[in-house]
Amino acid sequence: MPAALYPAHLDTLLARTAEALARGGFDHLVVPSGTLHYQAFDDRDYPYAVNPQFKAWLPVTKAPGSWLVATPGQRPKLVFLQPHDYWHVVPEAPGGYWAGHFDIVVVRDAADAARHLPADPSRCAILGEAQSALGDYVPNNPPAVIAYLEYHRAFKTPYEVAMMREASRIGVRAHRAAERAFRAGASEFGIHLAYCQAAGQDANDLPYGNIVCLNEHAAVLHYTDRDRVPPKAARSFLIDAGASFGGYACDITRTYSADRGDEFQAMIDAVDAAQLKMCDAVRDGADYRQIHLDAHLALAVILRDAGILRITADDAVARGVSSAFFPHGIGHGIGLQVHDVAGFAASDAGGTIAKPEGHPYLRLTRTLAPGMAVTIEPGIYFIDMLLDELKAKGLGDTVDWDRVAAFKPYGGIRIEDDVVCTDGAPINLTREAFSAT
Repeated sequence: MPAALYPAHLDTLLARTAEALARGGFDHLVVPSGTLHYQAFDDRDYPYAVNPQFKAWLPVTKAPGSWLVATPGQRPKLVFLQPHDYWHVVPEAPGGYWAGHFDIVVVRDAADAARHLPADPSRCAILGEAQSALGDYVPNNPPAVIAYLEYHRAFKTPYEVAMMREASRIGVRAHRAAERAFRAGASEFGIHLAYCQAAGQDANDLPYGNIVCLNEHAAVLHYTDRDRVPPKAARSFLIDAGASFGGYACDITRTYSADRGDEFQAMIDAVDAAQLKMCDAVRDGADYRQIHLDAHLALAVILRDAGILRITADDAVARGVSSAFFPHGIGHGIGLQVHDVAGFAASDAGGTIAKPEGHPYLRLTRTLAPGMAVTIEPGIYFIDMLLDELKAKGLGDTVDWDRVAAFKPYGGIRIEDDVVCTDGAPINLTREAFSAT
């Protein structure tokens, strides 16, 4: 499926590039794939991460030292570094459904790439990190060019949706394996290994570090320590883990109770049902900020029904009590990057759409439109620091602390899906993949 959709995707990128270059006053778009970073006072390199501006054009993620050139009216050019090297695995020669759409030059030395780039670097918009500089070809990252490209990158082509669907398929397969490992009594580290094995991806392939939490660890939003020994009693399991496919990411979170019939599982089920309604709100014209604010109200209702809140859901939101239990944003854009760019962009010329007051961690404030892909990830957590702040603010009487004590050993709940906005009903890539396994 991606192969058939790729030519139209490339046409879209070429059209966007022509407009972006015109706005910036440049003739060529030049994009380095990125280079290796070496650790200070050492000869070891950090894990290589391809430039997202590079992998937007082609599904090549492991070719450091390569360059892409796009000039309006011409076929795009790929200068591909394939060094003579017996210390490391050399990138395979370019091939596949995408290769026939490029003029490809293979070089054996990184410095040789300069001979195949446009003659006048001053006429080039060069997008990349400073370390990718090659002679006079120094990344200048023109704001007008980047603003236009990143704003429109939010609108996924059908090819990109197909790539994300494949990433979701891999991620769900691994999530299934992780749940089995949890039910079998594995440690957090053991669950992580089961996930990587099922995905066929390790730490350098995954789009972000796996969050694998048992019990109280689920109250740490980005917990990545992964205990090597399982707890004496595993009560709950939260996993936030993704997968990659051709440079595109999925981002999936699920929460489980060890006892499928207890109160914590009932709360998980309530969050799951509310989350599905939030996913259905990913519609053309919807203000993502409102989806976030509505999520607070829905979660406050769940907290009230569980006997945790002593006040109404409306009061809990108005007084900021809900934020103690749901401290992060409802989600973010997703695609080539897990937290995709231009989440606050007012237009393709720049500018910023502010976050709602009192909600500093929301990562997306734009109005949704067909093609935009976002995550929806509501959560309820029992975090000592935030609960102590409630008491310090004089809001301790809004909460039944005995009920909080009953749930604290479980840590928290988060359910996350990747959802694509369309001109009709949204496409839930995550639920599709779970339904298919």
